[in-house]
Amino acid sequence: MMGSLQILFVLLFSLVLIKCYSQEDFLECLSKYSKSNVEQNVYTPTSPTYSSILEYAQKNPRWVNSSHPNFIASPRKESDIKPIILCAKKLGLQIKIKSGGHDYEGISYRSKSPFVMLDLSNLNKIEINWKKETVWVQTGATLGQLYYAIANKSDVHGFPGGVCFSIGTGGIISGGGIGTMMRKFGVAADNVVDARVMDVNGKILDKKKMKEDLFWAIRGGGGASFGVILAWKLKLVRVPEKVTVFNVYKKLEGNQNLLQKWENIAHQLTDKLLIRVIIQNDGTGKDKYIEVIFQALFLGPVDELIPLLKEKFPEFDLEKKDCFQEPVVDCSNRPCIKKECRETTWIGSVLFFYGRRTNESLEVLLDKSIPTQKNYNKGTSDFVKTPIPESGWKMVQRLFLEEERPQMILEPLGGKLDEISKSEISFPHRKGNLYNIQYLVNWGDNSENVSSQKLAWMRKLYKDMEPYVANSPRTAYLNYRDLDFGSNDEGYSYSKAKIWGEKYFNGNFKRLAKVKSKVDPNNFFRNEQSIPPYQSH
Repeated sequence: MMGSLQILFVLLFSLVLIKCYSQEDFLECLSKYSKSNVEQNVYTPTSPTYSSILEYAQKNPRWVNSSHPNFIASPRKESDIKPIILCAKKLGLQIKIKSGGHDYEGISYRSKSPFVMLDLSNLNKIEINWKKETVWVQTGATLGQLYYAIANKSDVHGFPGGVCFSIGTGGIISGGGIGTMMRKFGVAADNVVDARVMDVNGKILDKKKMKEDLFWAIRGGGGASFGVILAWKLKLVRVPEKVTVFNVYKKLEGNQNLLQKWENIAHQLTDKLLIRVIIQNDGTGKDKYIEVIFQALFLGPVDELIPLLKEKFPEFDLEKKDCFQEPVVDCSNRPCIKKECRETTWIGSVLFFYGRRTNESLEVLLDKSIPTQKNYNKGTSDFVKTPIPESGWKMVQRLFLEEERPQMILEPLGGKLDEISKSEISFPHRKGNLYNIQYLVNWGDNSENVSSQKLAWMRKLYKDMEPYVANSPRTAYLNYRDLDFGSNDEGYSYSKAKIWGEKYFNGNFKRLAKVKSKVDPNNFFRNEQSIPPYQSH
């Protein structure tokens, strides 16, 4: 017994020595390769600011107690990243890239191997060329920072990015970028005109220097498989001075016909109008019911919108006066609010979709505070090619009534998305899809008992939805990443990765793997669902 304890002590002591030695090695290596003291912005678990940087990174704090980075590197200049890559390669450390986004499965800040979290949040410069209507944005900038920079100077420009403005531009754009203006202008990645990427050797490549295939791959294929995306050059879009937003609240029970009508026509409406659907629980106890919110952005004034709605969706009962007055609250007949509407600016619509008032200060777009109340969640996704029958919606209603905080968000495609080929960029979800579904379940107590119950509920919902959604393959959106689809094993096998890779990328997966073979043949940039190099056998 005594001998076993001594062996254990020696092993533990050795591990401590190895850890200290590797820390010194890494920092020493950085000082050798760097001319600008990059090691000053590298933090270890004993550094005072390590915990706060990590906590801010963990937008979904489900993995607070799982493996933490051996180092957090928060470079201040793009050139500072080269020594981090070279030293990580030299010492066998993995690099996980964090641009500031939600990262549903937390793969940018946890790993089974020793790793460096490359935190890009200090790289947030934004330079707008109003004459050419383009913007260079470093990938550590959030969507909120980008939207703020645009709206602070112009009422007639916007960018078709995502709804949640707290996410990083690096992640959302490299994964595609579904948003409220996609039916008019395509997804965010459709509006990328150039990029700066640091490759596995520390070279900075722009569109001219990178192979055409790499520029294709990073627009929808997820950038972290190929290198470090440093900055995007984006095409700004022209938006009207006045746009209109509204929410119409209904109960799911008794309104399945309206939901099915939406399924049939939302993707065919004018591309100036996006009506998405949010399905969630409301009320408690005996009053609990399933709420359906029809939430819309119309790129034009109220006067243009109302006649269109009277023709297509008279059930919404929306009138011009609703857009210039506070909504009526009456809880004697649920839902308490039936409708709310605002004529506003494009940036007002951004605030509205994020649950803010349309006239709120734009400074809210720059908020980077860490939420005091923790929200744990699990998400996944589907694409739908044929309308879901009533039996499907009854199943959803039954399962939703069993759960406390579930949500489904349905976003219609069509419009501009139908006009762009599935292989134009690596984001493939185009013509033939009616809408996309994001599933979420949220909880506030992350004990093993509660979280396993929530995960089991989500997996049951996903399984029960199978007959109603796209199949062969069943498809999904990369930015709502789900490790339940499978993850890379130690061998990073192409044939195993195909199982989840074809869900995200359909027929584009093989081409993505071939790009990977060219730009990173030794698979340095890797994670649980990174694209492995192509193998023909």
